[in-house]
Parts: sequence; structure tokens; C-alpha cells
Amino acid sequence: MTESKKQNNIFTYETLVHAISGAAGSVVAMATLFPLDTVRSRLQLEEGRQSKNTLAIIYELVSKEGPCTLYRGIIPVLQSLCASNFVYFYTFHGLKRLRSSKNQTAKNDLLVASVAGIINVFATTPLWVVNTRLKMKGIPNKEKQNGAISESKSTEAYDNLIDGLIYIWKTEGISKLWAGTIASLLLVINPAIQFMTYESIKRKMNASYSSQADVPAWVFFSIGAIAKTVAAVLTYPIQLVQSKLRHGHNYTNLSSDAGTLQILLYIFRKQGFRGLYKGMEAKLLQTVLTAALMFVAYEKISKFVFKILLHRPHIR
Repeated sequence: MTESKKQNNIFTYETLVHAISGAAGSVVAMATLFPLDTVRSRLQLEEGRQSKNTLAIIYELVSKEGPCTLYRGIIPVLQSLCASNFVYFYTFHGLKRLRSSKNQTAKNDLLVASVAGIINVFATTPLWVVNTRLKMKGIPNKEKQNGAISESKSTEAYDNLIDGLIYIWKTEGISKLWAGTIASLLLVINPAIQFMTYESIKRKMNASYSSQADVPAWVFFSIGAIAKTVAAVLTYPIQLVQSKLRHGHNYTNLSSDAGTLQILLYIFRKQGFRGLYKGMEAKLLQTVLTAALMFVAYEKISKFVFKILLHRPHIR
């Protein structure tokens, strides 16, 4: 295959539509279920917070801090998610076309999704570092000072992604913008498993219908939920560590520059297996519902756009 043909396989209207649809779908889903993401972040990052059920924590946050706290940091989250999913969907579908869309297998999907995830990590990690800090801005935090534990608040001098990127770069160094990259690279397996599972089940479901247009929305919702559940359960402890690396952990007996493995072992020694899954209920509820809704929106948006562009020879 010539270089020009390879490029044509990647840079097509179809790949662009998949990317835009994936980005739009993720924004719709996250905007709808954002309070669940807030609960997940608070459980993962606040060491003193008791691990209650999701509804109890939502009630507690609203009563003590007001309803607006459930939506703290929503704008940068949506901006980061939009950029991240655009990169991921574009790379994933572009690489699938490069490898030929015929005879796709779960093994091929896993490989392509892993490569797309690695590219996405290096491209968008700085957005998520700022994002995590903005979400926890103003939240009481425990710090160790002169051997004693004191309570302070995160008071970063920025309120949006661009200012946050510049501030961290200037005050902490450019390397801090990629804090948690190792954990993120390990977590590439999460979306890889998710997309492999989703695409595998989707191929089987499509075979049961006369055309893909006949597949009802609840089928895509169910497939997306199953795929995300499998991926989330398998990788949750690393996601927990990733959040702590991005925000900064508060463990008094652990170095501030501790890595992924050190934090994992520390949590396991101090809190046991349960500590590695703290906030799991909120995470599952949030990510499974968000992923399921995202896939429904993605499928519907892409089909709608493909119908409009059907007259173009690139779209098949």
C-alpha cells in the first residue's frame, strides 16, 4: 500500500465523524452525570471522608456545601473530555482503517485501542492534571507540618484550563503537567479492554439485525455498560493512584514524589484490599452510566452525520 493510500485511510470524513461523534457523546454523558464524578473524586482524594453510598454522599455535600459543589469544575472537565475523546476516537478509527476494516478481531481491537490510548495519554494528561486540581480547589486537605497534621485548603491561583497549564508550568515545572503519566499509561488497558469488549459484542449484535440502523438505543447502552464495567473493575486500583498522583497525596509517612507502585503498596499495607477500592461504587455508577450514555450518543450522532454525508464517496 502506498503512503498516500495509507494517509487516505486515516484522514477521511468517516474518521473525522467518528472523532466528533465520540467527543460530543462524551460531553453529553458527562454533563448529565457530573455529580457522580464529583462524588468519585471526593472519595478518592479526601482521606478522612467515610466511604458511604453515593446518594448519602451527595446529600451530605449538598447540605454542607450547597448544590453548586456537585458541579465544581464542570467546564474544564467537559473541555478536557471533549479533547481527550476526540483524540482517542480519531486515532482508534484511523488505525482501524489503516489495518483494514475487514476481518476485525478482538485481538486487533485491543492492539489498536492500546496504541490510541498511549497517544491520548501523552497528548491530554496536562489537561487532566489541571482538571483534577480545579475540582478539588478550596476543599480542606490534611498536610504534615513540623511533625503535626494541619488542615489547609487548595488555593491554586487559576480558574480555567489555560491559566492552570501556564501556572503549573511556571511555578512547578513542565514535568508536573505530566504527573501520573506512568499510572495513566498503565490505565491505557482500561479503554483498550472497554473498546475491545464493546466492538466484539457490537459485531455479534449487528449480525442479529438486518442492518445496523435497526439496532435500538438500549442495545448500545447495554453493550457500553458491560464493556465499561469489565474495564473499570479490572483497573480501579490504578485509577485511584492516578487521581492521587495528579492531585498530590496526603500520606504523612510517604514521600511527596512517591510513584505508582509505592502508593499502591502503601494503601494496601495501611487499608488493605478495601482501601484499593475506596470509592468503587461511585466510580462504577459514574463511569458505567457515563460510558453507556456516551456510546448511545456516539452511535446516534455518527449515524445521523453519515446519512447527511452519504453522497460523498469517502463515506461507506
